[in-house]
Amino acid sequence: MKKGLVTLIVVGAVVLAGFFWVKNVYNRMVVSDENVQAAWAQVENVYQRRADLIPNLVATVKGYAEHESATLENVTAARAKATQITVSPEDLTEESIARFNEAQGELSSAIGRLLMVTENYPDLKANQNFLDLQAQLEGTENRITTERMKFNEAAKQFNTEIRRFPDNIVASMFGFEKKGYFEAQAGAETAPKVEF
Repeated sequence: MKKGLVTLIVVGAVVLAGFFWVKNVYNRMVVSDENVQAAWAQVENVYQRRADLIPNLVATVKGYAEHESATLENVTAARAKATQITVSPEDLTEESIARFNEAQGELSSAIGRLLMVTENYPDLKANQNFLDLQAQLEGTENRITTERMKFNEAAKQFNTEIRRFPDNIVASMFGFEKKGYFEAQAGAETAPKVEF
């Protein structure tokens, strides 16, 4: 009788210890997943800030550069495309982030072309409203870089956690999947050619 009781107590202790281990690992993964989703929300927030600045920038440039309509239309079209592509926090795969990043990259290129056009208009470059918008846009681009970096750090921490043994067992039991990363745009490894 005593041997059966001891065995029952040992088995109960092992089951209880296993339960608490699984609970702790699961809860840690939930916190990490929430951190990734919060970081993603902040990435979307700064991209939205940039998208909100663009109409003001386009309107300011339009007042000075009426015959640059093709450039202005390209910026507007790129903004529309970039704001249409969204990624759900539950679908942060490498493919979905790459699609999002590609659309945002097209918008960045269009903005770059718009800012190059402004070089032809000295009055525009001296306009305080334009200068303020340009400074806000530059600040927003810096914020985008920072938030993308924070997102990648949160995704790395989460991905490492769900792949570590024995935590990977709990991750597979509860369906935690790897998150994607922001990566450099294609061709970013090649420095631009400057010719005089």
